[in-house]
Amino acid sequence: MIRRRGVLAVGLAWSAALTRAAERDAEAALRAGGAVLAMRHALAPGVFDPPGFRLGECGTQRNLNDEGRAQARHIGAWFEARALKPARVRSSPWCRCVDTALLAFGATERWAALGSPRAAGEARNAEHVKTLRQALLTTSAPGRPFDVWVTHMFVLAELAGESTGSGEGLVLRATGSGAPEVLARLNIG
Repeated sequence: MIRRRGVLAVGLAWSAALTRAAERDAEAALRAGGAVLAMRHALAPGVFDPPGFRLGECGTQRNLNDEGRAQARHIGAWFEARALKPARVRSSPWCRCVDTALLAFGATERWAALGSPRAAGEARNAEHVKTLRQALLTTSAPGRPFDVWVTHMFVLAELAGESTGSGEGLVLRATGSGAPEVLARLNIG
């Protein structure tokens, strides 16, 4: 029993050290600028929106719960403690994304290109990804401050080829060819 606790303690210490290292990498990439923190909205339990949801009506959508709201506030506190201020915060027009952005950063600009691909056809989704990649290319200019985009897991998977948990972000920069490059992962929620 004592040995098992020791192994568990070592595992927890190792995990905490990895988390701190990932946070330092993300912070350094954001401070360097010319990047986007593309993050998934905070915790909104369930999968997909309920039948009959309407984009402009939060009561018809899957929304943040108390834990999700606390997670979004924690993300904002992390940025505030490090004096990291994005040049621009944009979010999907879905309420869970808008609420995450508002609770974490105090303001947001709704942007249809960050919207859930489950609500649009294939052609529209391809158009949105193209728009996001173009915006990433513009944002990746050297010396430019970082932006924050709050969106959905499916958008991040399509844009960057990586899955994320609730409240987790990918620090992205466009490569010379315009493809998104993941500089760091940030999971502070």
